[in-house]
Amino acid sequence: MIIGVPKEIKKHENRVSLLPVGVENLTNAGHTVLVQKNAGHSSGFPDEEYTKYGATICETAEEIFNKADMIVKVKEPMPEECALIRPGQIVFTYFHFASSEELTRAIMDSGCIAIAYETIQEKNGSLPLLTPMSEVAGRMSVQLGARYLQRERGGRGILLGGVPGVDPGTVLIIGGGTVGTNAAQMAAGLGAHVYILDTNLERLRYLDNVMPANVHTMMSNAHNIRDLAARADLIVNGVLLPGAKAPKLITRKTLKTMKEGSVVVDVSIDQGGGLETSRPTDHENPTYVEEGVLHYCVTNMPGAVPVTSTIALTNATWPYTLELANLGFCNAIKHHPSLAKGVNILDGVVTHPGVASAFDLDDTPLEAAIEAKGTCKF
Repeated sequence: MIIGVPKEIKKHENRVSLLPVGVENLTNAGHTVLVQKNAGHSSGFPDEEYTKYGATICETAEEIFNKADMIVKVKEPMPEECALIRPGQIVFTYFHFASSEELTRAIMDSGCIAIAYETIQEKNGSLPLLTPMSEVAGRMSVQLGARYLQRERGGRGILLGGVPGVDPGTVLIIGGGTVGTNAAQMAAGLGAHVYILDTNLERLRYLDNVMPANVHTMMSNAHNIRDLAARADLIVNGVLLPGAKAPKLITRKTLKTMKEGSVVVDVSIDQGGGLETSRPTDHENPTYVEEGVLHYCVTNMPGAVPVTSTIALTNATWPYTLELANLGFCNAIKHHPSLAKGVNILDGVVTHPGVASAFDLDDTPLEAAIEAKGTCKF
Protein backbone atom coordinates (compact mmCIF):
# COMPACT_ATOMS: atom_id res chain seq x y z
CA MET A 1 0.00 0.00 0.00
CA ILE A 2 1.06 3.61 -0.58
CA ILE A 3 0.62 5.68 2.58
CA GLY A 4 0.60 9.46 2.33
CA VAL A 5 1.46 11.90 5.13
CA PRO A 6 0.59 15.48 4.12
CA LYS A 7 1.70 18.52 6.07
CA GLU A 8 -1.11 19.80 8.29
CA ILE A 9 -2.47 23.11 7.03
CA LYS A 10 -5.04 23.98 9.70
CA LYS A 11 -3.98 27.27 11.28
CA HIS A 12 -1.24 26.73 13.88
CA GLU A 13 -1.52 22.94 13.66
CA ASN A 14 2.02 21.71 14.30
CA ARG A 15 1.53 17.98 14.77
CA VAL A 16 2.36 15.25 12.26
CA SER A 17 0.55 11.94 11.83
CA LEU A 18 3.48 9.54 11.49
CA LEU A 19 6.88 9.31 13.16
CA PRO A 20 10.08 8.23 11.37
CA VAL A 21 9.96 4.92 13.29
CA GLY A 22 6.52 4.35 11.75
CA VAL A 23 8.01 4.89 8.32
CA GLU A 24 10.70 2.34 9.10
CA ASN A 25 8.16 -0.29 10.14
CA LEU A 26 5.91 0.34 7.14
CA THR A 27 8.72 0.20 4.62
CA ASN A 28 10.11 -2.95 6.24
CA ALA A 29 6.66 -4.47 5.73
CA GLY A 30 6.83 -3.67 2.02
CA HIS A 31 4.77 -0.48 1.92
CA THR A 32 5.62 2.86 0.32
CA VAL A 33 5.46 6.01 2.44
CA LEU A 34 5.17 9.50 0.97
CA VAL A 35 5.78 12.43 3.34
CA GLN A 36 5.25 16.04 2.37
CA LYS A 37 8.23 18.33 2.78
CA ASN A 38 8.54 19.70 6.35
CA ALA A 39 5.49 17.76 7.55
CA GLY A 40 7.28 16.80 10.77
CA HIS A 41 9.44 19.89 11.22
CA SER A 42 7.31 21.63 13.88
CA SER A 43 7.10 18.41 15.89
CA GLY A 44 10.87 18.03 15.94
CA PHE A 45 11.21 15.50 13.09
CA PRO A 46 13.11 16.87 10.07
CA ASP A 47 12.78 15.43 6.57
CA GLU A 48 16.16 13.73 6.93
CA GLU A 49 14.77 11.50 9.68
CA TYR A 50 12.03 10.31 7.35
CA THR A 51 14.25 9.70 4.34
CA LYS A 52 16.74 7.82 6.52
CA TYR A 53 14.06 5.22 7.19
CA GLY A 54 12.76 4.92 3.64
CA ALA A 55 10.20 7.69 3.09
CA THR A 56 9.96 9.63 -0.15
CA ILE A 57 9.68 13.37 0.41
CA CYS A 58 7.12 15.11 -1.83
CA GLU A 59 7.01 18.83 -2.44
CA THR A 60 3.24 19.24 -2.58
CA ALA A 61 0.08 17.89 -1.00
CA GLU A 62 -1.30 17.30 -4.50
CA GLU A 63 1.37 14.69 -5.14
CA ILE A 64 0.58 12.95 -1.85
CA PHE A 65 -3.17 12.83 -2.45
CA ASN A 66 -2.79 11.78 -6.10
CA LYS A 67 -0.61 8.78 -5.33
CA ALA A 68 -1.56 7.50 -1.88
CA ASP A 69 -4.01 4.66 -1.22
CA MET A 70 -4.35 5.85 2.37
CA ILE A 71 -3.96 9.37 3.73
CA VAL A 72 -2.96 9.57 7.39
CA LYS A 73 -3.52 12.97 8.99
CA VAL A 74 -4.00 14.62 12.36
CA LYS A 75 -6.83 17.11 11.83
CA GLU A 76 -9.85 17.19 9.55
CA PRO A 77 -9.16 18.00 5.90
CA MET A 78 -9.43 21.64 5.00
CA PRO A 79 -11.56 22.58 1.94
CA GLU A 80 -8.55 22.62 -0.38
CA GLU A 81 -7.63 19.13 0.82
CA CYS A 82 -11.18 17.82 0.43
CA ALA A 83 -10.94 18.76 -3.25
CA LEU A 84 -7.93 16.43 -3.61
CA ILE A 85 -9.44 13.32 -1.99
CA ARG A 86 -10.26 10.51 -4.41
CA PRO A 87 -13.12 7.97 -4.43
CA GLY A 88 -12.12 4.81 -2.57
CA GLN A 89 -9.15 6.49 -0.87
CA ILE A 90 -8.84 5.80 2.85
CA VAL A 91 -8.56 8.97 4.95
CA PHE A 92 -7.55 8.23 8.54
CA THR A 93 -7.63 11.24 10.88
CA TYR A 94 -9.66 13.21 13.41
CA PHE A 95 -12.80 14.37 11.59
CA HIS A 96 -15.27 15.57 14.28
CA PHE A 97 -17.94 15.64 11.58
CA ALA A 98 -20.77 16.60 13.95
CA SER A 99 -19.32 20.10 14.29
CA SER A 100 -19.33 20.84 10.54
CA GLU A 101 -21.99 20.06 7.97
CA GLU A 102 -19.77 21.58 5.28
CA LEU A 103 -17.00 19.07 6.00
CA THR A 104 -19.46 16.19 6.26
CA ARG A 105 -20.96 16.90 2.84
CA ALA A 106 -17.56 17.50 1.25
CA ILE A 107 -16.32 14.11 2.42
CA MET A 108 -19.57 12.47 1.28
CA ASP A 109 -19.06 14.03 -2.15
CA SER A 110 -15.45 12.83 -2.31
CA GLY A 111 -16.47 9.14 -2.25
CA CYS A 112 -13.63 8.26 0.14
CA ILE A 113 -13.53 5.95 3.14
CA ALA A 114 -13.44 8.26 6.14
CA ILE A 115 -12.15 6.60 9.32
CA ALA A 116 -12.32 8.94 12.30
CA TYR A 117 -9.83 8.54 15.14
CA GLU A 118 -12.38 9.84 17.64
CA THR A 119 -14.98 7.08 17.14
CA ILE A 120 -12.73 4.01 17.14
CA GLN A 121 -14.01 2.20 20.20
CA GLU A 122 -12.85 -0.92 22.03
CA LYS A 123 -15.15 -3.53 23.61
CA ASN A 124 -14.79 -1.91 27.03
CA GLY A 125 -16.14 1.37 25.65
CA SER A 126 -12.77 3.15 25.62
CA LEU A 127 -11.82 5.52 22.80
CA PRO A 128 -8.11 4.72 22.41
CA LEU A 129 -7.27 7.33 19.77
CA LEU A 130 -9.15 10.13 21.49
CA THR A 131 -7.70 9.39 24.92
CA PRO A 132 -4.12 10.72 24.45
CA MET A 133 -5.26 14.06 23.05
CA SER A 134 -7.95 14.31 25.74
CA GLU A 135 -5.19 13.82 28.31
CA VAL A 136 -3.20 16.64 26.74
CA ALA A 137 -6.22 18.95 26.37
CA GLY A 138 -7.40 18.24 29.92
CA ARG A 139 -4.06 19.21 31.38
CA MET A 140 -3.70 22.21 29.08
CA SER A 141 -7.19 23.46 29.98
CA VAL A 142 -6.19 24.33 33.53
CA GLN A 143 -2.80 25.67 32.47
CA LEU A 144 -4.53 27.95 29.97
CA GLY A 145 -7.35 28.84 32.34
CA ALA A 146 -4.85 29.95 34.96
CA ARG A 147 -3.10 32.11 32.38
CA TYR A 148 -6.28 33.81 31.16
CA LEU A 149 -7.43 34.52 34.70
CA GLN A 150 -4.56 37.01 34.84
CA ARG A 151 -5.77 40.60 34.62
CA GLU A 152 -3.56 41.58 31.68
CA ARG A 153 -5.17 38.76 29.66
CA GLY A 154 -8.68 39.87 30.49
CA GLY A 155 -9.33 37.69 33.53
CA ARG A 156 -10.40 38.41 37.09
CA GLY A 157 -6.86 38.62 38.41
CA ILE A 158 -7.12 35.37 40.37
CA LEU A 159 -4.28 33.03 41.33
CA LEU A 160 -5.94 29.61 41.28
CA GLY A 161 -3.88 28.24 44.14
CA GLY A 162 -4.22 31.31 46.34
CA VAL A 163 -1.55 32.08 48.97
CA PRO A 164 -1.55 31.84 52.77
CA GLY A 165 -4.37 34.02 54.04
CA VAL A 166 -6.09 34.23 50.63
CA ASP A 167 -8.74 31.78 49.45
CA PRO A 168 -7.82 29.72 46.35
CA GLY A 169 -9.80 30.02 43.14
CA THR A 170 -12.73 27.74 42.33
CA VAL A 171 -12.65 25.41 39.32
CA LEU A 172 -15.75 23.69 37.93
CA ILE A 173 -15.10 20.72 35.67
CA ILE A 174 -18.05 19.32 33.74
CA GLY A 175 -17.49 15.70 32.71
CA GLY A 176 -15.53 13.09 34.62
CA GLY A 177 -13.95 11.36 31.65
CA THR A 178 -10.38 11.66 30.42
CA VAL A 179 -10.46 15.43 29.93
CA GLY A 180 -12.14 16.06 33.27
CA THR A 181 -9.91 13.71 35.21
CA ASN A 182 -6.73 15.27 33.86
CA ALA A 183 -8.07 18.78 34.39
CA ALA A 184 -9.00 17.95 37.98
CA GLN A 185 -5.54 16.56 38.69
CA MET A 186 -3.90 19.73 37.37
CA ALA A 187 -6.27 22.09 39.19
CA ALA A 188 -5.92 20.12 42.43
CA GLY A 189 -2.15 20.25 42.11
CA LEU A 190 -2.31 24.02 41.95
CA GLY A 191 -4.31 24.06 45.17
CA ALA A 192 -7.66 25.27 43.80
CA HIS A 193 -11.10 24.35 45.11
CA VAL A 194 -12.20 21.82 42.47
CA TYR A 195 -15.66 20.49 41.67
CA ILE A 196 -16.01 17.72 39.09
CA LEU A 197 -19.44 16.78 37.75
CA ASP A 198 -20.60 13.67 35.94
CA THR A 199 -23.88 11.82 35.35
CA ASN A 200 -22.36 8.41 36.14
CA LEU A 201 -22.51 7.69 39.87
CA GLU A 202 -19.98 4.86 39.64
CA ARG A 203 -17.54 7.18 37.92
CA LEU A 204 -18.05 9.75 40.68
CA ARG A 205 -17.36 7.10 43.32
CA TYR A 206 -14.13 6.20 41.56
CA LEU A 207 -13.04 9.83 41.26
CA ASP A 208 -13.92 10.46 44.90
CA ASN A 209 -11.57 7.63 45.88
CA VAL A 210 -8.59 8.65 43.75
CA MET A 211 -8.66 12.44 43.86
CA PRO A 212 -7.07 14.57 46.59
CA ALA A 213 -9.16 16.20 49.32
CA ASN A 214 -9.58 19.51 47.48
CA VAL A 215 -11.53 17.79 44.66
CA HIS A 216 -15.26 17.40 45.31
CA THR A 217 -17.49 15.19 43.16
CA MET A 218 -21.11 16.07 42.42
CA MET A 219 -23.85 14.76 40.16
CA SER A 220 -24.11 16.66 36.91
CA ASN A 221 -27.55 18.23 36.56
CA ALA A 222 -28.94 21.61 35.61
CA HIS A 223 -29.24 22.79 39.23
CA ASN A 224 -25.65 21.93 40.20
CA ILE A 225 -24.26 23.42 37.00
CA ARG A 226 -26.10 26.69 37.58
CA ASP A 227 -25.11 26.86 41.25
CA LEU A 228 -21.43 26.10 40.72
CA ALA A 229 -21.08 28.22 37.58
CA ALA A 230 -22.00 31.31 39.61
CA ARG A 231 -19.22 30.49 42.09
CA ALA A 232 -16.52 29.40 39.63
CA ASP A 233 -13.49 31.36 38.52
CA LEU A 234 -12.70 28.77 35.85
CA ILE A 235 -14.98 26.28 34.08
CA VAL A 236 -13.60 23.41 32.00
CA ASN A 237 -16.13 21.63 29.81
CA GLY A 238 -15.05 18.15 28.75
CA VAL A 239 -18.36 16.39 28.02
CA LEU A 240 -18.21 14.05 25.01
CA LEU A 241 -20.81 12.04 23.11
CA PRO A 242 -18.71 9.93 20.70
CA GLY A 243 -19.24 11.12 17.14
CA ALA A 244 -22.24 13.32 18.04
CA LYS A 245 -22.74 16.98 18.85
CA ALA A 246 -21.82 17.98 22.39
CA PRO A 247 -24.82 18.84 24.58
CA LYS A 248 -25.34 22.50 25.45
CA LEU A 249 -25.00 22.40 29.23
CA ILE A 250 -24.37 26.08 29.98
CA THR A 251 -26.96 28.53 28.69
CA ARG A 252 -26.48 32.21 28.12
CA LYS A 253 -28.77 32.78 31.12
CA THR A 254 -26.37 30.77 33.30
CA LEU A 255 -23.40 32.60 31.83
CA LYS A 256 -24.89 35.91 32.94
CA THR A 257 -24.69 34.76 36.57
CA MET A 258 -20.94 34.16 36.39
CA LYS A 259 -18.33 36.54 37.78
CA GLU A 260 -17.00 39.15 35.40
CA GLY A 261 -13.56 38.09 34.20
CA SER A 262 -14.09 34.41 34.90
CA VAL A 263 -12.87 31.97 32.25
CA VAL A 264 -14.41 29.05 30.35
CA VAL A 265 -12.26 26.54 28.47
CA ASP A 266 -14.54 24.50 26.21
CA VAL A 267 -12.58 21.39 25.28
CA SER A 268 -15.64 19.89 23.57
CA ILE A 269 -15.59 22.63 20.92
CA ASP A 270 -14.35 20.03 18.40
CA GLN A 271 -17.84 18.53 18.64
CA GLY A 272 -19.70 21.83 18.64
CA GLY A 273 -19.05 23.00 22.20
CA GLY A 274 -20.97 22.72 25.45
CA LEU A 275 -22.06 26.35 25.88
CA GLU A 276 -24.71 28.24 23.95
CA THR A 277 -22.08 30.93 23.53
CA SER A 278 -19.24 28.69 22.30
CA ARG A 279 -17.79 29.22 18.85
CA PRO A 280 -14.53 27.86 17.40
CA THR A 281 -11.34 29.88 17.75
CA ASP A 282 -7.71 29.26 16.85
CA HIS A 283 -4.31 29.71 18.44
CA GLU A 284 -3.85 33.09 16.77
CA ASN A 285 -7.06 34.55 18.25
CA PRO A 286 -7.92 32.07 20.99
CA THR A 287 -10.38 34.00 23.16
CA TYR A 288 -13.42 36.24 23.07
CA VAL A 289 -15.79 37.65 25.71
CA GLU A 290 -19.51 36.95 26.07
CA GLU A 291 -21.53 38.29 29.02
CA GLY A 292 -18.30 39.35 30.72
CA VAL A 293 -16.89 35.80 30.61
CA LEU A 294 -13.70 35.04 28.70
CA HIS A 295 -14.15 32.02 26.39
CA TYR A 296 -11.25 29.85 25.17
CA CYS A 297 -12.54 27.60 22.38
CA VAL A 298 -9.52 26.54 20.30
CA THR A 299 -10.37 23.47 18.23
CA ASN A 300 -6.88 21.99 18.22
CA MET A 301 -5.50 22.72 21.66
CA PRO A 302 -2.84 19.95 21.59
CA GLY A 303 -1.36 21.51 18.45
CA ALA A 304 0.29 24.10 20.70
CA VAL A 305 2.50 21.41 22.27
CA PRO A 306 3.31 19.38 19.15
CA VAL A 307 6.30 17.42 20.37
CA THR A 308 4.38 15.93 23.30
CA SER A 309 1.14 15.62 21.34
CA THR A 310 2.61 14.01 18.23
CA ILE A 311 4.38 11.30 20.19
CA ALA A 312 1.32 10.67 22.37
CA LEU A 313 -1.01 10.53 19.37
CA THR A 314 1.13 8.29 17.19
CA ASN A 315 1.70 5.91 20.10
CA ALA A 316 -2.05 5.28 19.91
CA THR A 317 -2.74 5.52 16.16
CA TRP A 318 0.23 3.50 14.96
CA PRO A 319 -1.17 -0.04 15.51
CA TYR A 320 -4.33 0.84 13.57
CA THR A 321 -2.35 2.47 10.75
CA LEU A 322 -0.25 -0.66 10.42
CA GLU A 323 -3.31 -2.93 10.41
CA LEU A 324 -4.97 -0.91 7.67
CA ALA A 325 -1.77 -0.99 5.60
CA ASN A 326 -1.10 -4.70 6.09
CA LEU A 327 -4.65 -6.02 5.79
CA GLY A 328 -6.34 -3.40 3.65
CA PHE A 329 -9.60 -1.74 4.61
CA CYS A 330 -11.94 -4.71 4.15
CA ASN A 331 -9.94 -7.27 6.12
CA ALA A 332 -8.94 -4.73 8.77
CA ILE A 333 -12.55 -3.88 9.67
CA LYS A 334 -13.53 -7.55 9.45
CA HIS A 335 -10.90 -8.60 11.97
CA HIS A 336 -11.06 -5.50 14.17
CA PRO A 337 -14.61 -4.41 15.13
CA SER A 338 -13.12 -1.44 17.01
CA LEU A 339 -11.69 -0.12 13.75
CA ALA A 340 -15.03 -0.63 12.01
CA LYS A 341 -16.60 1.76 14.52
CA GLY A 342 -14.25 4.44 13.24
CA VAL A 343 -15.84 4.38 9.78
CA ASN A 344 -18.04 7.49 9.64
CA ILE A 345 -18.59 7.87 5.89
CA LEU A 346 -18.17 5.23 3.18
CA ASP A 347 -18.50 5.95 -0.54
CA GLY A 348 -20.80 8.92 0.08
CA VAL A 349 -22.94 7.21 2.73
CA VAL A 350 -22.98 8.22 6.41
CA THR A 351 -22.43 5.15 8.56
CA HIS A 352 -22.19 6.72 12.02
CA PRO A 353 -25.48 7.53 13.77
CA GLY A 354 -24.06 10.52 15.63
CA VAL A 355 -22.99 12.19 12.39
CA ALA A 356 -26.31 11.41 10.71
CA SER A 357 -28.37 12.81 13.58
CA ALA A 358 -26.32 16.01 13.71
CA PHE A 359 -27.51 17.03 10.25
CA ASP A 360 -30.68 14.96 9.78
CA LEU A 361 -29.00 12.66 7.24
CA ASP A 362 -29.79 9.05 6.49
CA ASP A 363 -27.97 6.66 8.81
CA THR A 364 -26.85 3.49 7.04
CA PRO A 365 -25.26 0.68 9.08
CA LEU A 366 -21.72 -0.03 7.88
CA GLU A 367 -22.55 -3.61 6.84
CA ALA A 368 -25.45 -2.40 4.73
CA ALA A 369 -23.35 0.34 3.13
CA ILE A 370 -20.62 -2.15 2.25
CA GLU A 371 -23.14 -4.53 0.72
CA ALA A 372 -24.95 -1.79 -1.21
CA LYS A 373 -21.77 -0.25 -2.56
CA GLY A 374 -19.94 -3.53 -3.15
CA THR A 375 -16.91 -2.07 -1.36
CA CYS A 376 -15.74 -5.38 0.07
CA LYS A 377 -15.99 -8.97 -1.10
CA PHE A 378 -15.66 -11.20 1.96
